[in-house]
Amino acid sequence: MQGGTLSRWTMSYFAAACLMFVLGQGMMLAGYGYPAAAASAPETLVLVHVIAIGWLSLLMVGALLQFVPVLVARSLVGGQLAAPALVLLLVGLLCLVAGFVALSGALDLALGLLPFGAALLVLGFGLIAAVLTVTLIAARPLPLPASFVAVGLVSLLGTILLGAVFSFALSGLTGGTWPLRLVTGGVPLHAMLGLGGWLSLTAVGVSYRLLAMFLLAPEVERPTSRAVWWAGSLAIALVAGCVPLVVFALPGTEMLVSVAMAFTLVAVLLYGGDVVKLYRTRKRKQVELNIHASFAAFAALTLSVLFFNLPELRAGEVSAALVYLFVFGWLSGLGLAQLYKIIAFLTWLETYGPVLGRVPVPRVQDLVDERQARLWFWLYYGSVAAAGLALFAGAGLFFRACVFLQLIATLGVMREFVRARRLSSVPAALRVPPGVIRPNLFLPMFTLWR
Repeated sequence: MQGGTLSRWTMSYFAAACLMFVLGQGMMLAGYGYPAAAASAPETLVLVHVIAIGWLSLLMVGALLQFVPVLVARSLVGGQLAAPALVLLLVGLLCLVAGFVALSGALDLALGLLPFGAALLVLGFGLIAAVLTVTLIAARPLPLPASFVAVGLVSLLGTILLGAVFSFALSGLTGGTWPLRLVTGGVPLHAMLGLGGWLSLTAVGVSYRLLAMFLLAPEVERPTSRAVWWAGSLAIALVAGCVPLVVFALPGTEMLVSVAMAFTLVAVLLYGGDVVKLYRTRKRKQVELNIHASFAAFAALTLSVLFFNLPELRAGEVSAALVYLFVFGWLSGLGLAQLYKIIAFLTWLETYGPVLGRVPVPRVQDLVDERQARLWFWLYYGSVAAAGLALFAGAGLFFRACVFLQLIATLGVMREFVRARRLSSVPAALRVPPGVIRPNLFLPMFTLWR
């Protein structure tokens, strides 16, 4: 990984994200939030932010801390800020969730926790954005995958600033009518900037590099790849352009969103074509599980964006099923699939890199058991598809049964993460050769898990 070193706190971000993902699915299984509550209910807002911030955003930040230096072949600038940023993000999320609980009336908590949590999240994400932005600026001109990350970071700033305005408006700390108009009409824009810009565009950019690296495919900046960047960037710009229209109660939001969705569909189709080209030009003959598992995520992305281009589906009850497919099929599915490889790869580098060439060491593939993990991925994607159909049909009980299977599959995949960190699948003769120290599970500074 030219220009990259092991990020000290990446595993901590991954561990926190995985715990939040389990918590979020447990909440759905218990009937907390949508569909047991309204889509705009405080309970649903708790669930949404646990998944979007606690799971997906922490996962993305952890990945970027490790792979942005790889994308630009330079060391990370200000990497020591990763630890305080993680604390700010976790405490901020806790306070934000507590504020939503106060809003629901379930517990007698101070409503001021809502803007306080939002402020901490702005600080936490601001630190991360600053670290990554300075690193990107120092590496100009940027390679194409890093350009996706740059647009994703701009989308992140837009997302968190909108969220901060929402939190102040909901807590009653702002006057005037425009914050209330923004709360009423800006929530879909907030979601599009977060899920589409920050998480999806960034994931696409990083995946170009990771897929080429893990498939041993040529890293070529194709015209189609640049078209993906342009189409995605224009879509995000159009969504951002809707914000002043909502603030000043002007018409045109629906038209701009429709054009943005059309650009998004173009980007997704071109991206899918690039993924196929990477697969066909690979030098690695035997494709590993993380790639096969990612294909289901790509299919979920294509289907959800395709149907979101139909206005009657985007505005109707079907939208909940499409959002579910997008969040749990595309973003979460891709996250789990790539984590399966990334954790094994980083564990191998951390454990055996220092002694490489001096003693026999296992392969990266020896850290995982694909036969066992493949069943968990099949169960995960199957239960996500069934849960989406249950939402479409309004079958709440069947939905919770599907979420139960999805949670079991998630725990199964995460068990494989722990086994990789524990070196459980490595042959005993190669597991701990002389000079090797077993890696900590997720805390870099302590030895409690050795």
